Amino acid sequence: MAVPTEENATDTHIGTRGGGPSAFGEVLITASGIGVDASWGHIYGPVDLTVRAGGVTVLVGAGGRGRTALLLTLAGRMKPTTGRLEAFGRVDAPHHLFEHAAIANIDEVDGIGQTIRVHDIVTEQVRWAARWYQWVPQATEADLERICRPVFGDYSLPSMDAMVEELPEFTAALFRIAVANIRKPPLLVVGGVDRLASIASAGTLMDRLIALGAEQTVVTADVNGVALRDGITDALEVPNLTDHEFAVLEREVYDR
Repeated sequence: MAVPTEENATDTHIGTRGGGPSAFGEVLITASGIGVDASWGHIYGPVDLTVRAGGVTVLVGAGGRGRTALLLTLAGRMKPTTGRLEAFGRVDAPHHLFEHAAIANIDEVDGIGQTIRVHDIVTEQVRWAARWYQWVPQATEADLERICRPVFGDYSLPSMDAMVEELPEFTAALFRIAVANIRKPPLLVVGGVDRLASIASAGTLMDRLIALGAEQTVVTADVNGVALRDGITDALEVPNLTDHEFAVLEREVYDR
């Protein structure tokens, strides 16, 4: 499983609703029979799906490592071992997809495993986003506002001195999305909204993703699915996200 390293984006003409020739509703990603296998076994696939530009596309399917791996694939962080993936005009080019995508709220990518302050995360992200020759001082409240306000909307931002691991789950999810989306690329892939324990928080998080979908294409996942409404471009049933044995057991449960 190859995970590309980040490079500076070279194609500035590809966009979504925020600009560029890709208009709302045009196809950005087409997956045909994609899947990932590791040395120790099958992870997911085959999967067929189409992601259209703008709004939020919700992948409806079982949670777990298969769904996480699919989200990583759609963000260019994992290369499929089978099938065909066309994204932003190129076929089977994960580095190109990587350059046009951000991914957030997935522990394997942006999990914070130690006690650390909001201030430290913001400073780190500002420095990563700066050009290599720029000196970047410690982050300020203005940096927090600039980075987080588009994601938080009217909701309160966390304190710069707050410990990230102690933030309420909804605030923590928005914060992870905000710092991952600092470049605001055309595509934003977000870990499943069903990761939140509170149904109300999950619904509010979806509202914030819809707001982001006015300027970007957003892809997320939910095991329960969502009702189509303004801002939800597609809700796609995605099978084959679990091992075959578990998939059979799952079907037995739902068929009763």
